[in-house]
Amino acid sequence: MDILVATNDLANTAGTQTYTYAIIQELLKLGHKVEYFAFDNGLVSKRIEKLGVRFMAKENYDLILANHKPIVQRLFQHGYIIQTTHGIIPGIEEPSSFADFHVCVSEYQKKYFSEMKIKMDVIKNGIDCERFRIERPIHDKLTNVLSLCKSEEAIKLVVSCCKKIKVECKIIRHWKDHLWEIEKEINRADLVIGVGRSLFDAMACGRAVISYDTRYKDRNFEGDGYLDKSNIKNSIVYNCCGGFNRRFFNQDELIFELKKYNSDDGLYMREVALDELNISKSVEKYLNIYNENKHKKEKDEKLTACYKEIYDEIDSIRSSYSWRITKPLRKIKSIIKWFI
Repeated sequence: MDILVATNDLANTAGTQTYTYAIIQELLKLGHKVEYFAFDNGLVSKRIEKLGVRFMAKENYDLILANHKPIVQRLFQHGYIIQTTHGIIPGIEEPSSFADFHVCVSEYQKKYFSEMKIKMDVIKNGIDCERFRIERPIHDKLTNVLSLCKSEEAIKLVVSCCKKIKVECKIIRHWKDHLWEIEKEINRADLVIGVGRSLFDAMACGRAVISYDTRYKDRNFEGDGYLDKSNIKNSIVYNCCGGFNRRFFNQDELIFELKKYNSDDGLYMREVALDELNISKSVEKYLNIYNENKHKKEKDEKLTACYKEIYDEIDSIRSSYSWRITKPLRKIKSIIKWFI
């Protein structure tokens, strides 16, 4: 198939950008013809082009996988669009009425949008589990911590906690460092702290994880804490962003979470990533949605064309007959107008 993968920004490394890259790679493996689109291009789009994928050059595509509302509004006339919504914050993450199908990345989002009468399927935030894999085992005792927190306030707390329990700590600021091969840094750590896709990357690499950050100032929680068999599935319902336990952390409380470290949890996290977060399964679900729903759009388009033909025919009849005939025709015409 001819497929266009589109997102707002491919200038720098972040969650949606690496997600877009992983989807493109997987589609190429399956033999599809892929192009990309973004309003802002740069670091990630250059890497996409190294895969042999060019910027949007065709007029029409079989399928468009789109992130963000402005992207859908720009591309809806060029093919069947599945919009993926990565959050609930109003603005670019809002579902667009121009999309043919809506997808979200967590069960929490699905419930949130269902209350707004917007139907969505869930396709979790897929990870390239071949790229993000275990390159070295984690230590039996916690030795190295990697912070992928976005908030400086959270970073400061993580550093102070690690210092107090005499554990090494490395800080990576995605928005500033623009580090592409983040999997190498993840594999140097025993435990990774952050939220969302950062934790999914770490899980795929077989690391222990703590859900914590203070980046979301509009939310009344900071994280779920240390994740293990008892809570990881529930945390994933909220994209590991803290919505399950809805906790706040001071220094003593975060140290308590760090002391829960168990090296066996790293292997379990890898199993969860392979089972629930594998990009190959995500792409398979997108393609299934398209195959199951594309005929509905084709039928709708034919029906619209039929209504348009009737509408135009009424116009020609009205011009030839008296008002006694044309008055009821005007009513019929007004009804048909709703369908076109």
